[in-house]
Amino acid sequence: MKIKITSDSTCDLSKDILEAWDISIIPLSVTLGSDVFRDGEDMAVEDIYRYVDRTGCLPKTSAVNIEDYRQIFRYWTSQGYEVVHFNISADFSSSYRNACLAAEAVGSVRVVDSRNLSTGQGLVVLRAAELAREGRATEDICRICSEMTGRVEASFVIDSLEYLQKGGRCTALAAFGANLLKLKPCIEVIDGKMTPTKKYRGTFEKVIQHYVEDRLSGRDDIDKTRIFITHTRCDEALAAAVRDTINRVCPGFGEIIETTAGSTITSHCGPNTLGVLFVRRDNG
Repeated sequence: MKIKITSDSTCDLSKDILEAWDISIIPLSVTLGSDVFRDGEDMAVEDIYRYVDRTGCLPKTSAVNIEDYRQIFRYWTSQGYEVVHFNISADFSSSYRNACLAAEAVGSVRVVDSRNLSTGQGLVVLRAAELAREGRATEDICRICSEMTGRVEASFVIDSLEYLQKGGRCTALAAFGANLLKLKPCIEVIDGKMTPTKKYRGTFEKVIQHYVEDRLSGRDDIDKTRIFITHTRCDEALAAAVRDTINRVCPGFGEIIETTAGSTITSHCGPNTLGVLFVRRDNG
């Protein structure tokens, strides 16, 4: 039986990666005023920034509905595939529940909750694609990837709390205080939920260097197959500096992959958000 790996668009994998690993994406929707776009397909993150600057409002993001999932799952199963589908954490979106309901109706579809977002999810999706290419069974792919979700370390630093404040995820007073004190919060994904952890202070460029050093220095438990640098269209020089810092403090990664966050993630985090995302080794 052939196996098709699919994911919702929040995995933030580049088109080159998707093509190389034969991964199919099911896009969430992003609404700017009266216009509805498909995440990763027909809009750019710069469209979001212009919309927020012009209107003062955030875009609205929407999960994939059950019928859209059904149609896509039926397409692949009709081509003789078993489908293993991955979603953004169920704590962030109804996409997982909708996918499960669609999978029950179609059959030959397994749905995995990544317990993550962005390339934290992407790391799990890529592992699934590797396993599928190795010829592993559907049950093995689901079991291995479900276990892996607990070892993904996904975090990011936000330059400004403006988008989180507009989205109701922090108060206007907290956002004002953070901006006044030049505080840059680090947000970690822990047990499928976003949790503020360390607060950095200073310019975004200096903060990012400290953040990368904190995440990677002195670690001997990291799976060095790959690490992602994912950001919401940050300056190229900053991304290059992050790559240099990774190589300095934690050398030996097989791949250091830079990606731009898609429209769904950007809508909630805003400009100048950057994270390094990787996996801990399985010591079991």
